[in-house]
Formats: sequence, structure tokens, C-alpha cells
Amino acid sequence: MTVRSGSAPGLIVAAPRSGAGKTTVTLALLAALRRRGISVQAAKVGPDYIDPSFHAAATGRQSFNLDSWAMPPSLLDALVGEGAAQADLLVIEGAMGLFDGVPAAPGRSGASADLAARFAVPVLLVIDVSGQSQSAAALLRGFASHNPAVQIGGVVLNRVGSERHRKLVGDAIAALNIPVLGAIPRDAALALPERHLGLIQALEHENLAARLERLADVAERHLDLDAIQRLAAAPRLSASQLQTPVPPPGSRIALAQDAAFSFVYPHVLAGWGRAGAEIETFSPLADEAPPETCDSCWLPGGYPELHAGRLAAASRFRAGLAQFATTRPVHGECGGYMVLGESLEDEDGVSHRMTGLLSHATSFAMRKLHLGYREARLLADGSLGRAGALLRGHEFHYAALVAPGDDEPCVALADSQGESLGPSGGRRGNVTGTFFHAIAST
Repeated sequence: MTVRSGSAPGLIVAAPRSGAGKTTVTLALLAALRRRGISVQAAKVGPDYIDPSFHAAATGRQSFNLDSWAMPPSLLDALVGEGAAQADLLVIEGAMGLFDGVPAAPGRSGASADLAARFAVPVLLVIDVSGQSQSAAALLRGFASHNPAVQIGGVVLNRVGSERHRKLVGDAIAALNIPVLGAIPRDAALALPERHLGLIQALEHENLAARLERLADVAERHLDLDAIQRLAAAPRLSASQLQTPVPPPGSRIALAQDAAFSFVYPHVLAGWGRAGAEIETFSPLADEAPPETCDSCWLPGGYPELHAGRLAAASRFRAGLAQFATTRPVHGECGGYMVLGESLEDEDGVSHRMTGLLSHATSFAMRKLHLGYREARLLADGSLGRAGALLRGHEFHYAALVAPGDDEPCVALADSQGESLGPSGGRRGNVTGTFFHAIAST
């Protein structure tokens, strides 16, 4: 399928910094527009598994990721074109601050601003005005002039303390001729609960539908929804062929899916499907083994450290996976890699036996943040592709490798600047694993 142009206008919800309320405003906007009967396609900038699941709950449509460092420009164009062609409005949630990225070639830094410039769509900037008033106008002036290719089309004031506070900020911004399209009062109850890798997963919220309804109410009261819709502009796109970003590990893939294994990028699964692969899910937490009808198994990342005891007790899963691996490839990403090791120590320092298909051991008690873009060169043929192939992706985990084991490494890693980080992961027989999350082949 070749995507040439999208029918839906789009915009990017961004902020000057992390923690300003982008996700809250995005979800409120998505939920309110859906309530109006508008078909909204959401997307998320950068490596993020959790926010897109909330987008999907708010819109009823699968969200997807866009990353200007990890994805080739043609893939970005194809994903945006496909999303815009199938909805009434495209809403892209930014990451970190609008211009935050890594040092890279122009347009390839991973920043939200790269996408705003590439697709010529306006930015709805969310400013947390708590602790300031007229200074918000100076901040906005800087963001509006920083890059002429990035258009700040409107502003939402978040965490407003009072009507007087809103007026002070709004009057100062009026001189900039950038419209204030919403002002949301300070309300701690609007925040979604978090844990060490970000928000509590959407699938773990028993009251998520009620939360989204409340956010829709907030948007209807405090956002100018009509003006925000008018702000959106048709993305500027080049004709691009939808690709297979990461090669499928088999023709019928057993995919672990539950609260311990949920970190899979939708564009990767869609690419596998376009390549003709079929996907069958199973739940290790329910003590299910990978289906015998499959010819490969993929254990994605997630939160195995929160469920280590249940995974250790899942005898059918462990025995079935071991049997599967005798004849077919098994790959683990991040959390999946942890489960493939000999043991996993939980936050209380209790060690739990894992599958032992690789010889390393990991600990969540010895927390250390590992975060950043990665380029991986495959050291042997395997589930991720042929030896020598290059993939871009990221690491994001707090678990530490406490025993490296004696397996051959799976990949050679470099950071976003091309600096070598050395060999990583493990491979033994048909089993491979690494903390690296793949986003796209270079």
C-alpha cells in the first residue's frame, strides 16, 4: 500500500518540559472529541509503550509511535499518511519538551519539533503556569521564535490557580497574537497514577472509562474544542511505501501478552502482519505455554519484576517454553530477556527462579536507570534478522544485570552519537535476548 496524502488535518500537543500535563490534556481532548462523534487518530512521539494504550482507550482506535531518530523519514511519512487517511483528525502527543532530542542531523533528533516541521502541522503548547503569571508570555515568545519551521498555533494553560491568575497570564500572552485555547484549573485528582516506568498501564485501571469521561467533561468546560479543531492542518507528506520496520521472527508468532508482557510497538506488529506473519497471543501469568502451532516465540518487555513470584510458579509456561526452544526460536526484549535468565530478584531482594534458557541473572532491588537511544548490530542470525543488520531502538529499564552469564552476546550496541557500548544480551541455541527494544531497521 502506498500512502500519498492524508485526508485528516493534524496537530501536535507539546509542552516546554516533561510533567507539564501533555498526557492529561491529550486524553481530555481525545475523549471529548470522541464524545462529539469525531473519529480521532492518536499518535505518540518517541519510544513510549504506555501512553498509546491510553490513547486507544480514549479514541477506540489503535495509536502508534513516531520517532524521528529511530525511524527512517519514509516510515514516518507512511505512518502519518495511513493514520490521517483513516480518521477525521490526527492528534500527536509530544514527548519531553518540544525541542528536546539528541544531537543529530537536522530533523533526526527525536524531538517533537522535528515532526512539527516535517509535516507542517501546528503545535498546541501546554504550559504549566503554576508558580508564574506574566512570565508565561516570555516563555511562549521564546518557543514561538526558536524555529521558524515550527508553528505554535495555540496555547493551553494548565494548573491555573484562579480566574485572576488566568487573566494575568492571558492578558500577557495576548500581545503575542497566539490564541489561548484553554485554561485548566489546578486539580491533583486529574493526574494519572505512575510507577517506575511511567503511568500505571491502561489495562490495569479498573476505572479507566470513568476517568476518561471525567477528562472529557474537563475538556468540554475548559478547552475551546471548536477552535482546536480549526487549528489543525493537513500534514505535508511525501509518497511512501508502508514498510516492515522489524522483520518478523517467523510466519506464525507466539506473542506473550498480559500485565507482565505488554510492551510491543503497534507499528512492529502491523509490519509483521504486512509481511504475512500471523500472531497468536498467550499469557505466561495465566501459566500458558507458547502455542505449539507457532514457529517462533516473542517475549516482549513489561513488568515481570512486579510478577516474579507468579512467573516462577508458572510451571506449564516454563516447561512449555523450554520445549518450544528446543526446535524453534525464542526472543526476549527487556522484561522478556529478564525472564529468559536464571533468576530475577524483586524489589524486596527475594530471588525468583526464571526459565534458565539463558545464563544471566537480573535484579530489580539494585535499581539503576538505563535510558537512551540505541543502535544495535546483530552478531548472528536470529529473531531480529540476519547477522550484521542494523536496527535502531532504545533501552529503558531499572533492572540491573547482576550476573552476566556465559552466553554469546546477541548484539553490539552504540548510543545515539555512535559511541560503542559494547556487546549486549545473550544467545544460546535457538534463544536470544537483550534489554534493547527494536523500533526499526535502519
